[in-house]
Formats: sequence, C-alpha cells, structure tokens
Amino acid sequence: MSGAMASSLFSIPMLSSVKPSLVMVRATTSFTPPRAFAFPTKSLTVSRVGSTRIGPVRCVSALTPELKTTLDKVVTSHKVVLFMKGNKEFPQCGFSHTVVQILKSLNVPFETVNILENDMVRQGLKEYSNWPTFPQLYIDGEFFGGCDIAVEAYKNGELQELLEKALCS
Repeated sequence: MSGAMASSLFSIPMLSSVKPSLVMVRATTSFTPPRAFAFPTKSLTVSRVGSTRIGPVRCVSALTPELKTTLDKVVTSHKVVLFMKGNKEFPQCGFSHTVVQILKSLNVPFETVNILENDMVRQGLKEYSNWPTFPQLYIDGEFFGGCDIAVEAYKNGELQELLEKALCS
C-alpha cells in the first residue's frame, strides 16, 4: 500500500468533515453540541483558580473509538509506518526528513501517513502513542519513537537490528 493510500484510510466522513472551530457560549446558556462534535470526554473538577471558583472542566479527547480502530489497523497492517509531516517523497519538516533518510539508507520498505492532512488524526495520534511530537515511527505494530530516538538507535545499531527482526517475522 502506498503512502497516499495509507493516508486515504483517514477519509472517514466524520474525521474529514470536522474542522476545528471556536464556539463561544455565555455561561448562562445551555449548549448541546451537534452530534458531529460529540467526542468522548473526560471530566476534571477544579474548585478554584486563584480566587475564582469554577465548576467542572471537560477535556475533549481527540482519540475517538473509530480513530483508535483505524490507527490500530494502519500500524498493524505494515511492518514500518511513519506518521510524519508530508510524505516520503516530500517531507515538510526537518525531523520528518531525517527519519525518512534513515529508513531509506537502510533500504527498509515503509509507509508514511501525512498528519498535516487531518487535524483529528494529528491530535488523536498524540494520545494514541502518548507522544506529543512528530514524526512518530511504528515498527511491527509498536510505537518506537520520534526523530531523536530514531537517530540515536540508528547510530548505535539498535534500529537496524529491530528492523531486521521485524521484517523477518
């Protein structure tokens, strides 16, 4: 499957149609979000901020069950997947470019997913991997790390060893 095809896995109607927006609601107004914005939430109660008493604060999770299922399928259906800014032919950040060059130098077949194409994927992936930055490298279905970890593992031979093992399994 090509990198472009891997990216197309994220063209789920709910994911591609939701655009980030700012909704302002007065404190006295009752607001029920439209169904498209009904993402899973986590509640956090904060009793005071400074001298101001506030009520419950809701933290919205970008990692919906549908997105988690899709990410699971992508990372397990390829031996090596790189979630990056751009694609292997045209990286759009220096860190992504570095990891692409490492993988290419090792002649490793890998898929890329351009996280710039979908904000929900970009934000959800941060929760999925519990890693805040990109690129994110997955080997044999497991999160390996970002650019700095990949560079260090490449320098000490750990990356080559892990990739050989993954590609032979």
